[in-house]
Amino acid sequence: MRLGQSAFSGASAAESEVLMNSSKLRVGILGASGYAGGELLRLLLGHQSVEVVLAASPSGEGRPIAEHHPALRGLTKLPLSPVPQTVADWPELDCLFLCLPHGASRDLVPKLPLGPKIIDLGGDFRLTDAESFAKYYGTQPADRDWQKRFVYGLPETTGAGAVSTAQFVANPGCFATTVILALAPLVRSALIDDRVIVDAKTGSTGSGAKPSATTQHATRVNSMYAYKSFSHQHLPEIRQALAQLSPGWGEGLVFQAHSTPLVRGIFASIYCQLKPSVGAATVAAAFKSAYAESAFIRLVDGSPNVNWSRGSNFVDIGWVCEGRELSVFAALDNLGKGAAGQAVQNMNLMFSLPETTGLWQAGGVP
Repeated sequence: MRLGQSAFSGASAAESEVLMNSSKLRVGILGASGYAGGELLRLLLGHQSVEVVLAASPSGEGRPIAEHHPALRGLTKLPLSPVPQTVADWPELDCLFLCLPHGASRDLVPKLPLGPKIIDLGGDFRLTDAESFAKYYGTQPADRDWQKRFVYGLPETTGAGAVSTAQFVANPGCFATTVILALAPLVRSALIDDRVIVDAKTGSTGSGAKPSATTQHATRVNSMYAYKSFSHQHLPEIRQALAQLSPGWGEGLVFQAHSTPLVRGIFASIYCQLKPSVGAATVAAAFKSAYAESAFIRLVDGSPNVNWSRGSNFVDIGWVCEGRELSVFAALDNLGKGAAGQAVQNMNLMFSLPETTGLWQAGGVP
């Protein structure tokens, strides 16, 4: 599908086959100078079915993108361009990734040329409830008609079929991805009480590339602290996704985020109480059944380690039971499955490519 075609018409099976078997997908990235944009470039430059034709930023000045992301030197000569301002300025695109600050996609998407499928890595189209969005993001939500066009892009719970037919995808938040995947099998099978406490920790890249008082090295090294108590924007996102698996579930969930000295990675410890008569064998069966066909979910004994998934699209989930008490542990890379990796996974599904294309590699250890 190229620029200029209807943004609301999905590709037919025949069109998808043509895309797979002939020319590569022409892809663009807005916000390419940030951490998520750089990770997208790293993944897409090695993707056998993709040609990156646009790497843009509001501050783009034409210098090579590899000067912004030195790890990409020798892999691309693509410039960091300014965001196109007119229809004539846009190259032909099949897919456009938006790696922009909260609020930017809300205003930009309605103005984009019709044609490319869009994957938004920001939070503007994740929440269906306008009041919750305004409360947790502190700004006005997207137009209701536009928000309804976006599919929530967590394939393991939303369903690969829903993502594959989408024209617009809202890529989930990193904390939300971690917690939803850790709890979904338990909630879907009604194995736990509604009262759940989530203790989640993240690396500094989750705050973006723009320096601030809370993200600079002197603040984060050898340090750990809690932030956004009862007000983190991923809390309503988690509740929304889990309530879709079990209506009304999630009001008893408490979510607390922590800043850590990690550069990249999320680790969540989740404390639940099993319903009477539910035991360890039932918990194990629920996880194994839920993720038997999920390429990127790895079930482990006990606690995973953030190092195992760093630089990859994998999510490692483990758990421990003691009577009715259940602790679930989940780890992923906030720039991988928590952002860019998941966006590529969604793109693969949207264009009828194998889900693991360009993503089938281990994390970096140590």
